[in-house]
Amino acid sequence: MVTAIGCMSGGLDSTLAVRLMQRLDVEVIGLHILHLWAPPPAESGAKPRAVRAAEALGVPLRTIDAAEADLALVLAPAHGLGKRMNPCIDCRIWSLRRARELMDAERADFVFTGEVLGQRPMSQRRPVMQLIEREAGLVGRLLRPLSAKCLPPTQAEQQGLVDREKLLGIRGRARAVQMALAAEWGITDYPSPAGGCLLTDPGFALRLRDLLARGPPTVADVELLKVGRHFRLPDGTLLVMGRSEQDCLLLDRFFRPGDVRIEAEGIPGPTTLLRGAPGDDNLRTAAALTLRYITKAGPGPRRVLVQPVGGPKRTITAAPAADADARRLIIAPAEGK
Repeated sequence: MVTAIGCMSGGLDSTLAVRLMQRLDVEVIGLHILHLWAPPPAESGAKPRAVRAAEALGVPLRTIDAAEADLALVLAPAHGLGKRMNPCIDCRIWSLRRARELMDAERADFVFTGEVLGQRPMSQRRPVMQLIEREAGLVGRLLRPLSAKCLPPTQAEQQGLVDREKLLGIRGRARAVQMALAAEWGITDYPSPAGGCLLTDPGFALRLRDLLARGPPTVADVELLKVGRHFRLPDGTLLVMGRSEQDCLLLDRFFRPGDVRIEAEGIPGPTTLLRGAPGDDNLRTAAALTLRYITKAGPGPRRVLVQPVGGPKRTITAAPAADADARRLIIAPAEGK
């Protein structure tokens, strides 16, 4: 039995690659890298897409937490950053080294991915793909079945472990071929093509740069960047405000000693986390910004609840912040606001 390690993100391409290998009688062991830069789930408690894809395909799945490694790669990328904050080449090398280690541990024959030649401008150009393969220690043992006919044959093809004629020759950024294959093979649960890595998102990149400018962050600091609207006050104090009920539920996980919770009294609205200097001026600014994003708050002053973590709750009075003040203090606009 031919066995291969399949890198599974849960996206369409990696799912198709696994299904193609199965159609060629290859036993697949899935590997899912839990990247720090993955978007939060749309629903609380939802299974990661890679888990859902593996279950649907009947593939055992191994997972590796890459959070600390991901943070280190952004701080010191050997091969540089992309258009935003994305160290795509270093990320691929790190991930494929883990795949190579799993291949050795499982005594598998090769590693394969769902990469498509020319689909991503930084990491999926032919010379870069060859560099990644070389630095990951997978020369000749890394199969990209969706683009195999556009690339040199791998050992698996040369040795007859897989039939090269039954592999594909997809290239470029269009997804029409992949979507047609998904329909043919009964694959319906897959995400839209965009949005796989937050580091390529302009707003998230701005938040991350702001965070890095203030010293080495923790993984928890980065996770907080994924939630709500972020504001930076003149003295460096951070405000994070939920944009939805789901955001506010997520935000609850991030309060720590020294933080202050701020919510309007008697009216539905966002929860705001204040982290930094909880002086009167900052509390009033946080209260005003919180009211700014409550549709029913009205223009006049309202009472706002203020509660330090582990401390007593009190009320202050504030009026909604002006739009210009909100725009001046927000780190990255959310939904155009």
